[in-house]
Amino acid sequence: MADTSEEQDYLQFIQRVYAKTGIDLSLYKEAQMKRRLTSFYKKHGFQSFRDFFQEGLESSPELLSKFLERMTINVSEFYRNPQRWDVLENKIMPEIVQNNRQTKVWSAACSSGEEPYTLVMMMNKFFPLSAIQVDATDIDNSILDRARSGFYTDKSLKELGPNSIQTYFEKEASGYRVKDEVKQAVNFSRHNLLADNYGSGYDLIVCRNVLIYFTEEAKTHVYHEFCKALKPGGVLFVGSTEQIFNPEAYGFRTLDTFFYQKI
Repeated sequence: MADTSEEQDYLQFIQRVYAKTGIDLSLYKEAQMKRRLTSFYKKHGFQSFRDFFQEGLESSPELLSKFLERMTINVSEFYRNPQRWDVLENKIMPEIVQNNRQTKVWSAACSSGEEPYTLVMMMNKFFPLSAIQVDATDIDNSILDRARSGFYTDKSLKELGPNSIQTYFEKEASGYRVKDEVKQAVNFSRHNLLADNYGSGYDLIVCRNVLIYFTEEAKTHVYHEFCKALKPGGVLFVGSTEQIFNPEAYGFRTLDTFFYQKI
């Protein structure tokens, strides 16, 4: 009986969160999301999802902001999984550049900004900074604000060499800040992968380490939408735990490990 009550509590919480924020938690894997959120609300002194919503999220904008940040996955660094970025730079990008002198790129679920700024640094090997424009989106406004500020600790920069750090960052007392000319190459905006329109005409879409938290139905929706958003021959780059085993079902072919080209 207690389990049924807890399940009902969670289902009502999902409905209320959707009504308040437009975010549909039912499209995330339930066990993982439930575990993360239960840990979060207990840490803040609540005993149930119902209490958490009514006494917490409804009355505290600050707690709502923390909740949204907790719900999204904000673990990142520059050139995360560097071997994959090597493939992008040395194999994938030259083909894209050869066919398109102006390249349209989207960093989806960009978290705190390391990924789109990495894209700018990598693309700067093919284009001047002034000619680069990367669209970067996330569901969480607070994390987008952090991304726009462009401040990072040493830990985030561990895969970068001294030359890259000197070229693209300003040293500050407790870390590094992305230079203004790099920031200007990125357009940050809010986007919900599970509810919003996707745009079109992209040569490259990078979406890494977020789809593992989605249900199979949600993933299917996202893959189809990514395919529609890409130009013919455009490339989708996914995370190291997100290999697509039947890419043809979504209109892709495997280009390399974790890289899929629109057919």
